Amino acid sequence: MVEIKVEHIHPQLRELLSFATSKQKVEGIYQTYIQTDGRRLYGFMLEEDVIGCIGIELLGQNRCEIKHLAVMPNHRGKGIGSKMIRYIKDVHALSVIFAVTDIEAVNFYEKCGFKITSLGEKYPGIVRFRCILKV
Repeated sequence: MVEIKVEHIHPQLRELLSFATSKQKVEGIYQTYIQTDGRRLYGFMLEEDVIGCIGIELLGQNRCEIKHLAVMPNHRGKGIGSKMIRYIKDVHALSVIFAVTDIEAVNFYEKCGFKITSLGEKYPGIVRFRCILKV
């Protein structure tokens, strides 16, 4: 894992972030990570390739919110997402990690030990979930 702080976004990182948000928002989101003190963006490397990323917002009192988490499709199901969560937990000595996600990622967070609560239909036809892990 490496913290990403460079001014220009790597093409693989751009693709990863587009899995976690819309393609139109990637550049702005990336700049927020680069320019905001409480935000951190980490890349999971395999040789020279960025195959996963996790972006967090540190909230004080050993807490953070996972803002973005993505793994390249051909590397999913290999434990990379959970390794990234363990990494940020250890590096930042976190006691609480939370995320808000959609139905597609709920099982992943549940397998990682997060408690899941439905937030209901946040947008028309789209149910969102709060995921909380107390370490």
